[in-house]
Amino acid sequence: MKKIDIILSLIAGEGVAWLFVWFLKNSELKAEFLYWILPIVFPILALAGIYICYLIGKKFLFVFQLAKFALIGAVFAIFDLIILNILMVYFGITKGIDYTIFATISFILATLAKYVVDKFWAFEQKEGKVKTEFSKFFIITIISAGIQIGIASIVVNLIGSQFGITALAWGSIGKIIGILFAMTWNFVGYKFIVFKK
Repeated sequence: MKKIDIILSLIAGEGVAWLFVWFLKNSELKAEFLYWILPIVFPILALAGIYICYLIGKKFLFVFQLAKFALIGAVFAIFDLIILNILMVYFGITKGIDYTIFATISFILATLAKYVVDKFWAFEQKEGKVKTEFSKFFIITIISAGIQIGIASIVVNLIGSQFGITALAWGSIGKIIGILFAMTWNFVGYKFIVFKK
């Protein structure tokens, strides 16, 4: 396992932990003890998970690639959510067509950065025709955007805030649910169409 695998897994674990803490603070759940436990436990779990996938990946490479892809996804999902929340807070809007526009903007910015990391870290592609590769990446990503933003908009605009969660936090939850649905499509598309060896 490389140093970058360890560093990124710790960053992803820590980022996801603080995202959970933020959700807890923006809900009616009283679980202050988790504010201190999650930032310690999640990075350890992420590192343990990537190490186990590394060992399995010696026999089945796609397992390690999937684990790295999921870690990258977690890091850029947090980046995506930060942008989305900045837009929602700045404009004071947490639903409607404006929410869908904000979700689209945050998706585009996060995806452009994610392309480079997926290419060089998750799928370890050092070469390739960038124009053709990026065109395929763009098509897979446009479909992913439709899945992600469509589901996020349904959760936020049709279902609406539940369980005493604030509208701001619910906007992020909608986005996360959309990301989870789109992740499977992304992995298959990137591995077998965009970055295939």
